[in-house]
Amino acid sequence: MACSSGTCQSGCYKEEYSVNDENKTQKLVKANCEGSNGVSARGGVANGHGLCIKCKVNETIAATHPDVTGRGGGDSLRFCTDCFRSNLFGKFKFAVTSNGMITPSDNVLVAFSGGTSSRVALQFVHEMQFRAQKNFDASRDRSLPVFGVGVAYIDESTVLSNDSDRAIDEMNLIVSSLAPPAKHFHVVPTENIYSVDSTARRDRLSELLNAVSDTTGKEDLLVQLRMLALQKIALENGYTKLVLGTCTSRIACHVLEATVKGQGFSLAADIQYVDARWETPVVLPLRDCLTEELKMLCSLDSLKSVEAFQQPRSGINGLISSFVNILREENPSRESTIVRTAGKLTPFCFNRIPEVGNDNSHLASQRRQKKYNLKPNESLPPKSFCLVCNSPLKKPDDTNLDEFYNGKTSAQIYMVACSSCQYQILPKEPSSLEFFYSRLPQSMTALAKDNLNNQKLLRNQIQDCLLSDSDDGT
Repeated sequence: MACSSGTCQSGCYKEEYSVNDENKTQKLVKANCEGSNGVSARGGVANGHGLCIKCKVNETIAATHPDVTGRGGGDSLRFCTDCFRSNLFGKFKFAVTSNGMITPSDNVLVAFSGGTSSRVALQFVHEMQFRAQKNFDASRDRSLPVFGVGVAYIDESTVLSNDSDRAIDEMNLIVSSLAPPAKHFHVVPTENIYSVDSTARRDRLSELLNAVSDTTGKEDLLVQLRMLALQKIALENGYTKLVLGTCTSRIACHVLEATVKGQGFSLAADIQYVDARWETPVVLPLRDCLTEELKMLCSLDSLKSVEAFQQPRSGINGLISSFVNILREENPSRESTIVRTAGKLTPFCFNRIPEVGNDNSHLASQRRQKKYNLKPNESLPPKSFCLVCNSPLKKPDDTNLDEFYNGKTSAQIYMVACSSCQYQILPKEPSSLEFFYSRLPQSMTALAKDNLNNQKLLRNQIQDCLLSDSDDGT
């Protein structure tokens, strides 16, 4: 029987039971109020094989697709297939629109590794483009263009010593199977970050990675090289945004990894929706989606993913990944809790879409800037970034500036690297350090020179306020 309390939250939907047929009323109450265990469908406990808590019409995923029950952080017990898909796409669409990630004039490059996260990111971007194309074709004036989409895969077979031809063929079929507009598929090896011939590229890359003895440091360096390769594709082909499939679960791992490695100062830069410290801004539209949700969507919609060979995570990264997996099994919401807690950190000035003219498409970015009280670009001092991981650096330590200006190469390299990279990636011996620096791609060394110039500029600005060696400070 339906309750009479106006504050009842049992999920009995009193207003829906005002029907003349008493038998029908009893059936509705039984269907909406009780699952297989008699627990409210709208309560915090699973809904069993009852109705979807959103549409209240269709059966839950657990009832229609028993093979995927247990995935999606409990969503299979609460939502039907259509509502679950709509809810997940809604998270993606809200992140895109509220942060101004994709505009009609953009040319977007989607990083595709073959995994479930990047597969869903590609599918959702394609759906946005497909709808934009339909609106464009139906429009009379056709004033709004349709943004372009490209797909990129970084081939790491040289580094991992594996054959990726089969995986690349499968990815190519996935991209080509998507309905028009057509999408160009870029396959670029990691060693393309060098501007020398192919044989020398592979040799330089191998020598660079072999110079790093720490397992965790080598993994982190490879991640950075992958980003450089994606940036090179974007710049050479005229892409204006780079879309990554990074989800809540991966960000939760990164938060703990960065904390353990002593990267707390730069942590806020890596976990935002937008990262414009790169020449081609990086956006994370799946930031609010859990990996279990993405896996369940791939299973429900038969979105094929490719199991490309990837080296298992080891060192600190492997330990953190295992720890987060244990947390997920105990309580799937803990990943979201980690990300929400880290999200309280104030973003940097580059964690928003750069403003170009007075285009209305940047209003979302401006609202976000006002929310976090970010300063305009012109009022900020020159920023320095790590030579290796490109994370923002604090002001240089005055005690090391003398060594820095004496022209010692090893000291210069350390001055433009964060403490984590100094400890885990950079060799300790001066000769090995200089060899490591000589094997870095030109894009990284050019960035280091810019950082050195910024620090010199800062030094010159405060020169009059510094004490000389002969001053006694009195």
